[in-house]
Amino acid sequence: MLSVVSLTKRFQGLVAVDHASLAVPAGSITGLIGPNGAGKTTLFGMISGFLTPSEGRVLFEGQDVTAEAPHLRARRGIARTFQIVQPFAGLTVAENIAVGAYLRHPKRADAVAKAREVGTRVGLGDQLDKPASDLTVAGRKRLEVARALATEPRLLLLDEVLAGLNPSEIRDILPVVRSIRDGGVTILMIEHIMQAVMTLCEEVFVLAQGRMIASGPPRQVCADLQVIEAYLGKGAAARMKAEEAVDA
Repeated sequence: MLSVVSLTKRFQGLVAVDHASLAVPAGSITGLIGPNGAGKTTLFGMISGFLTPSEGRVLFEGQDVTAEAPHLRARRGIARTFQIVQPFAGLTVAENIAVGAYLRHPKRADAVAKAREVGTRVGLGDQLDKPASDLTVAGRKRLEVARALATEPRLLLLDEVLAGLNPSEIRDILPVVRSIRDGGVTILMIEHIMQAVMTLCEEVFVLAQGRMIASGPPRQVCADLQVIEAYLGKGAAARMKAEEAVDA
């Protein structure tokens, strides 16, 4: 469904993403992980159209969308959440979700009906008429997902939707993410919570210092020496092997 081909983003002298490539099959949940500052959100920005690549291409369902604006990609079926959640505090939860629904439902009644349906789907059914400002952190994360989901995407980009949640909140939202995929929406997710990555993702790509250094099933990737060193520092893999040899 999505092919990212050698994407590069330069900010003057800084190379934030360096010839990164990945592929997301239709119907999958694919993970994108990496240390802080690796360039993951920058890559999302280029996929969704909020940033223009310095080099490379973005293909969605076989069509080159590299030069398309975000609203045109949204109409094609690409939606994203944002790492920093910023709801319209003066609107109700349902009205916030309706902002996304207006993309395909120009009549207010239709947009609100769609918003209520999506809100219930993500677990906000009993809070739809409350002001968005009253939501907890977990509620705001669900709202962010709902607002993107209301655009009726075929590809949903989730940017750290579990960040800031406690273990029980994470446990409760994992089935929501899985149900979105089961409903026909392909997912590419940035996530630091490895419990979620291991549980949800069929394949994981690892970005470090702007470069894609590994990809594969989650357990295989977590055992990759380059990945271990990207997270824990140079020499970490050798130290771990030495400790394992001593324990054996």
